[in-house]
Amino acid sequence: MAEQKTKPTEVSVESFLDKVPSETVRDDCRALIKMMKKITGSNPKMWGPSIIGFGKYHYKYASGHEGYSCIAGFSPRKPNITIYTLPGIENQDKLLKKLGKHKASKACIYIKTLKDIDTAVLEEIIKGSVDHVRKTYPQ
Repeated sequence: MAEQKTKPTEVSVESFLDKVPSETVRDDCRALIKMMKKITGSNPKMWGPSIIGFGKYHYKYASGHEGYSCIAGFSPRKPNITIYTLPGIENQDKLLKKLGKHKASKACIYIKTLKDIDTAVLEEIIKGSVDHVRKTYPQ
């Protein structure tokens, strides 16, 4: 089996954030860290070169593929802040409609800035995703 590429590193989250060019994005990242730390009960850790993750769980798919991932996480990418969620949470479509200005894929929410969205709705989505991970992949 190939070695997992995205895994926890020893890089400091603060030193990573210090390199983010936009002060607004850095401030949004710090707010997301506070939110995800509260939801997961875990401290932030760098996963790979650019994902700030919280907690860790082991997954194994029917195909036999398995590995570890963070329970919640995000990454300040150039065009957007990418928030990683597990699909399948209850009321996800309704919550996304209430979220505000964003784009979404199966397992990601893309935002430009927190001021464009309802952070209480985002918190509900992240909490639902974390609960779903913990139910689906009990450790």
